[in-house]
Amino acid sequence: MSLRERFNELEPAVRLKAGYCIAALLLLAIVYSALHDRIVRLEKKRVSREADLTEMMLLKQRHREASAGAQKLSNRLSAVTAEDSVAKLIEEIGIKGNSSQIKPLKGEERPGIVEDAAEVKIEGLSANEMVNLLHRLEKGVKPVVIKKANLKTRYDDPARLDVTLNIALLKPAPQENR
Repeated sequence: MSLRERFNELEPAVRLKAGYCIAALLLLAIVYSALHDRIVRLEKKRVSREADLTEMMLLKQRHREASAGAQKLSNRLSAVTAEDSVAKLIEEIGIKGNSSQIKPLKGEERPGIVEDAAEVKIEGLSANEMVNLLHRLEKGVKPVVIKKANLKTRYDDPARLDVTLNIALLKPAPQENR
């Protein structure tokens, strides 16, 4: 006997209740399917937003680092006066070697910044004095860029170095009245 024949043999009230049960089951299946689709879409949205938030957090950190670097450069630029020069900076550091020579060079102009450049030659430095010179230039109060460095050992004393540095002191550009 088939399922259809059994269904037809049932009383009308039982058949009605069975129809309602089947309709309720179909309705539950449709509702479940719709909810499942909605949950899948929300999950995709959540994953997408998490990825966006992760990227934004990285960008926020990079922005903070860049802002701190810019603030540090701004503070160092504000310490520079019009009378400052590379020669004065080298004299303040106090590392002279056997002899030193400073020649002015043409510096670049960038938006808001002017470079005061010079070629500095110092002969007869020890390796420790060279490291101290570079450290004091980099970590000093004034913003300095070492554009080129050339180190040579001396023929007569291999423990000593002859150093040629192209150094640019960064100065704020003069403000134009408009």
